[in-house]
Amino acid sequence: MVSRIIKTISLLLMMGGLILLIYVGYQLYSTKEKESKRLEEARTIISDEVIKEISNVGVFNYDSIKEGDTVGVFYIPRLDREIPIIEGTSEEELSQGVGHYISTGYPGENKQILLSGHRDTVFRQFGDLEDGDELHVKMEHGTFIYEIRDHIIVDADDTTVIDPNRAEEVLTVSTCYPFSFIGDAPDRYVIFAYPK
Repeated sequence: MVSRIIKTISLLLMMGGLILLIYVGYQLYSTKEKESKRLEEARTIISDEVIKEISNVGVFNYDSIKEGDTVGVFYIPRLDREIPIIEGTSEEELSQGVGHYISTGYPGENKQILLSGHRDTVFRQFGDLEDGDELHVKMEHGTFIYEIRDHIIVDADDTTVIDPNRAEEVLTVSTCYPFSFIGDAPDRYVIFAYPK
């Protein structure tokens, strides 16, 4: 009797594990598909011309961007990784690429630009980045290059890294931390990069 109960429990645990693996596999596949579609869309609107100096940021028409719009490509040369940039940081946007935090700026506005993404999808290998590495933000009107100068680890609830009133251009990129944590991570890994 006891051995039958143990066999039944073992079988149920194996079935539960298999169902969980199928679910996780489907989620990863679905996320990759959404990201690929957004990346294709983003590639049709971006310019690879490097912008070094801006005389009139008003021509970039940032005011017309709405939540959910595909606005560009975030390229990480060290990882040779292109990720679509989506306006907004809800779960829907983050499941399709890197989210641009709505109340922060865009390249050329001399404000903080905040991009966020999931550590287990778009920001895999994010911990391999070092000070001095480049980050490229490719938009319709050109490509902006930033250099990583610093990083910090903060509590997941710490919003002090968001400063929409900042008067100096800085690209701030955040993701969950630790990178190998399973479930909702307790911290955020935040990179600060400045125009090169």
